[in-house]
Amino acid sequence: MGEITNVTEYQAIAKQKLPKMIYDYYASGAEDEWTLQENREAFARILFRPRILIDVSKIDMATTVLGFKISMPIMIAPSAMQKMAHPDGEYATARAASAAGTIMTLSSWATSSVEEVASTGPGIRFFQLYVYKDRRVVEQLVRRAERAGFKAIALTVDTPRLGRREADIKNRFVLPPFLTLKNFEGLELGKMDQASDSGLASYVAGQIDRTLSWKDVKWLQTITTLPILVKGVITAEDTRLAVENGAAGIIVSNHGARQLDYVPATISALEEVVKAARGQLPVFLDGGVRRGTDVFKALALGAAGVFIGRPVVFSLAAAGEAGVRNVLQMLRDEFELTMALSGCTSLADITRNHVITEADKLGVMPSRL
Repeated sequence: MGEITNVTEYQAIAKQKLPKMIYDYYASGAEDEWTLQENREAFARILFRPRILIDVSKIDMATTVLGFKISMPIMIAPSAMQKMAHPDGEYATARAASAAGTIMTLSSWATSSVEEVASTGPGIRFFQLYVYKDRRVVEQLVRRAERAGFKAIALTVDTPRLGRREADIKNRFVLPPFLTLKNFEGLELGKMDQASDSGLASYVAGQIDRTLSWKDVKWLQTITTLPILVKGVITAEDTRLAVENGAAGIIVSNHGARQLDYVPATISALEEVVKAARGQLPVFLDGGVRRGTDVFKALALGAAGVFIGRPVVFSLAAAGEAGVRNVLQMLRDEFELTMALSGCTSLADITRNHVITEADKLGVMPSRL
């Protein structure tokens, strides 16, 4: 393997390095994996309308998310069990995010606890939350995240049950015995039993609350003052409900295409959500981002920023903290170049007029001229 020149190249290295069960867990999607492929391919169908002869000698990519200043609109999505990828796991990811001046979201199902991640040093961190049947567990977890200095809760709302991930079923996926879901270690919920199909699916069926509804979003606001991002919204209807129920922001996500197959790519659902939000809360995009051009396309369609998931675990598997740092740097450099070549010197310059979508080509959207 020569020099790594783009984010996607880390996936092949991760595949070589990791045991099959672990690689498949990170790489696979639900059922036919149509949405998994579509999350990438939908980006390829969006084209640019670059503006020329604009002074692009100075480019500013900085932005604020929920009032926190970050160096670029590229953040780290929650990915579970990162110590399966590399012994440093979430520690390495936290340090890389902090060095890049951006936000890391820690998964509920991390193999490092909120306290351990906080101990890596300063950094802006969000905590992804799954709602367990036992609400005392949820309350305790939220309190711990607050105490550890986490700045927001990303509530995952698309997983009342785990999607059917056939690779995990075939491999009888289970968290390796030397690891635990660290946030739950003291609660007898940190281990995953071997099952006749996917150990994670059995764990979710036993622990995660299928009754989760909007009233629980309200309940969450009574137990924490942290802003709540609702992660897993892909329709206008749910966007309006998120606004009504006091969400601080929305993450347009299909869970990395791991839940319901044949939902649209997140980049295809983004504009519907942005329009329904009417500027009342920020909308972020998660899913399929592998290039700086993807970041630009998301912002042009109204996203306030993007989150990356698989590129983090694949680069972590390949090269530890240095790999994750490199992914963030490559995306930053590509995004900066895309801005320059499109004639944009700040994020505010990136507009809907800079891209052409499939809908535009079909004349579904009103003419912009």
